[in-house]
Amino acid sequence: QVQLVESGGGLVQAGRSLRLSCAASGSISSINVMGWYRDRPGRPRELVAEITRGGSTNYADSVKGRFAISRDNAKGTVYLQMNSLKPEDTAVYYCNADLPQGGGWIGYWGQGTQVTVSS
Repeated sequence: QVQLVESGGGLVQAGRSLRLSCAASGSISSINVMGWYRDRPGRPRELVAEITRGGSTNYADSVKGRFAISRDNAKGTVYLQMNSLKPEDTAVYYCNADLPQGGGWIGYWGQGTQVTVSS
């Protein structure tokens, strides 16, 4: 099992940057994919970006070229650098970590951090 704690959210003007951090504790050596998801009002939770243990990344089309995900496997941390923020990026951002369990995978979630982008 792992526990995830996000930090770095806040209120920012459009065009500015924020960096989100997520610190995992517990079985961090077992973590495979780590990612960031977000809940925007009236929409289902969506993947923002994810990164494998080997460093391969995947981004939502809406954030490509503006956001960058990175991780430190030894520390069990994952980061999301968000640049050129837009009001539509306003959401609660959640950290996710996938671990193997019972022949499959189980996902763990942080508590979420609010990001508000003003126009």
